[in-house]
Amino acid sequence: MDSVIHFLAVVVTLLGLVAAVGNGGYLAMLNTAAKKRAGGGPVTDYVKGKLPQAGGLAAAALLALLFTNGGVPMDILAIIVGAGSGVAATNALNATRKRYQS
Repeated sequence: MDSVIHFLAVVVTLLGLVAAVGNGGYLAMLNTAAKKRAGGGPVTDYVKGKLPQAGGLAAAALLALLFTNGGVPMDILAIIVGAGSGVAATNALNATRKRYQS
């Protein structure tokens, strides 16, 4: 039973990390594209405001991945933190994509 919970914790935290890195990558891509355009100032300001949030979510997902090295209680905590950071990163990514959809 312990190995099943550990496997689940690793999978959930990796998915949370992928979502957090995807959010940060999208913000970086958006910032690069905005810097190349003449009227991209407001977009770069928006990205600068959202980068600390993306970094914090990625740090939380990495911390959750480190939690998986403990026992079952740490695995449960890793699932909670990893899933929470993944959901928050996905919501942030969707909000940014909705705001700047072309």
